[in-house]
Amino acid sequence: MRIVSLLPAATDLVAELGLLPQLVGRTHECDWPAGEIEAVPVVTASEITEGMDSREISETVHHGSGIYTLDTDLLQELKPDVVLTQDLCDVCALSYHPVSDAVRKLDADVTVLSLEPRTLNEVLDCLRVLGEVLGVEDVSRQRMRSLHERLDKVRDRVKSKPRPRVAAIEWLDPVWPAGHWVPEQIACAGGEPLLAKPGEHTRPIEWRQVVAAEPDVLLLMPCGFPPAKTEQELKRLKGFDAAGRQYIVDGPAYFNRPGPRVVDGVEFLAELFHGAGAAS
Repeated sequence: MRIVSLLPAATDLVAELGLLPQLVGRTHECDWPAGEIEAVPVVTASEITEGMDSREISETVHHGSGIYTLDTDLLQELKPDVVLTQDLCDVCALSYHPVSDAVRKLDADVTVLSLEPRTLNEVLDCLRVLGEVLGVEDVSRQRMRSLHERLDKVRDRVKSKPRPRVAAIEWLDPVWPAGHWVPEQIACAGGEPLLAKPGEHTRPIEWRQVVAAEPDVLLLMPCGFPPAKTEQELKRLKGFDAAGRQYIVDGPAYFNRPGPRVVDGVEFLAELFHGAGAAS
């Protein structure tokens, strides 16, 4: 089986299933597992450059044209059997329709699988779906069971503790609250999520709305930004020290991508809120 992943979260899922040796193509943003993924050919590129700030990126994203390109010649050379993509967010990765159009032009029988989870359970269920398509159902069931057990362990540890009010922000300029599975991550870790409901696709808000929500904890997790980039951004912006205990967290690793590492994110938040993560 030859797999091309056009979604970083899908690459994480492939790794979780032990199928990295079958991954023949990836996106420019796929960076995990470090030390194992770098040799896999990159088939995408982005208009976003490293020096752009949040406002510049936002304006580029919403200009009306796609920000990602696909190297169709390389895709043809890689001869994939399965191409993994998504249709949840045009900002996160190439969406299903341009990928499907590109695959139709290949002289081959290729399966295109679109992963579109919105909730925590749906994220983990992607393992089952992918396991069925890739022929590793037993492995996928085992990995799902292990991840659910870890979540149950965290819930048990925090169930009797006070629940801090938590605001999570996934973009800084404009301010955009984190939705989809992130509110469930917060709740599972023993917090009370503000500004978004589980599964919700959110919209930009004013900073005053964050302040008015009176969070005890403010989580800054800009989509695609490592913590060092987020810290640079905060130096350009005003007001982000005005609400709650403030933490910069690694969004791409644990919160932005709907892959198995969202469970690591829950354990991290439980430790942050209560000192009650997975560790004894």
